[in-house]
Amino acid sequence: MGMLIGLAGGKSQPRQGGQRPAGGGPPVLLGDLQIRIARDGTWFYQGSPIARLPLVKLFASVLRREEDGEYWLVTPAERGRVGVDDVPFVAVAVRAEGAGRDQRLVFRSNLDEEAVADAAHPLRVVAEPGSGATIPYIPIRDRLEARILRPVFYHLVEFGEQNGEQFGVWSSGRFFPLGRLDSVR
Repeated sequence: MGMLIGLAGGKSQPRQGGQRPAGGGPPVLLGDLQIRIARDGTWFYQGSPIARLPLVKLFASVLRREEDGEYWLVTPAERGRVGVDDVPFVAVAVRAEGAGRDQRLVFRSNLDEEAVADAAHPLRVVAEPGSGATIPYIPIRDRLEARILRPVFYHLVEFGEQNGEQFGVWSSGRFFPLGRLDSVR
């Protein structure tokens, strides 16, 4: 076991052996860390919620998503897989800076990370399988996304306008469709 497991288990100090592998090699592969991020953004270890927000923020700071879609906690010394129900973050607030096409829509995640909707962080909206309900997302960083909570989405819609047959929002000089107008008629 290593530093990541020790911290997840509530130990304030990392276990011995958390140093970088001899010779500066790749991180030690720990396999599944028994950490899961629920759809609402709650982090769990062995089925119990991790209640210490600073610890969750520490883990989030080393969270990575690989090309194959798998999520990993990666330190210089260790690497372990994390289960994610949907995406690792939720957007809990949005604010507009400025107005019109040049306004900047700034989203804040449940872990206080911010992302501006722009070319590098495009809003995307998908239909939920089965129900067809709209689920909006925004990239936070490094292929890690936040699901925009329903109340935040309703607030986002207040900034919206019609653009042809689309309804959407402007941010950083770019139009982000939220839906087609003919789908609400």
